[in-house]
Amino acid sequence: MKLFKIKKSNIDNRGLYASCDIKKGTKIIEYKGKIITRKKSEEDPKFDNSKAIYLFNLNKKYDLDGDFKYNTARLINHSCNPNCEVDGVGLKIWVYAIQNIKKGDELSYDYGFSFDQDYRDYPCKCGDKNCVGFIVRSESRWRIKKSKNYKSHNK
Repeated sequence: MKLFKIKKSNIDNRGLYASCDIKKGTKIIEYKGKIITRKKSEEDPKFDNSKAIYLFNLNKKYDLDGDFKYNTARLINHSCNPNCEVDGVGLKIWVYAIQNIKKGDELSYDYGFSFDQDYRDYPCKCGDKNCVGFIVRSESRWRIKKSKNYKSHNK
């Protein structure tokens, strides 16, 4: 039985939603794709930040390009208050529940973008009360001053 279904998302276009209650620690879905060299991901224009990228760093040598229709996990959206986490095992990436998830809840995880000069190019639309308005990994969110107008990036 699939633990998720694809639906219109409040965060971004489409998303994955729990099709039943999911217990904390459950392995939900594999993030599938093509293993490529880190050099290719740095040089190939396909991975230019001006478009959607579905790329995971596996290790110092390899990345996983998940930009394929068969990779349903690519539809999981970022949230500043996620209910899932991504973990690598060898050259595979899995999405796990980090809390109990109720049927109908949208699945989400922290995309873990680093805080750099381009952080404003990646607005966050999760709508969580602690959202700083940009997709930046949780450890770096303190660097962004929360202002009254940051919510304009969430629309």
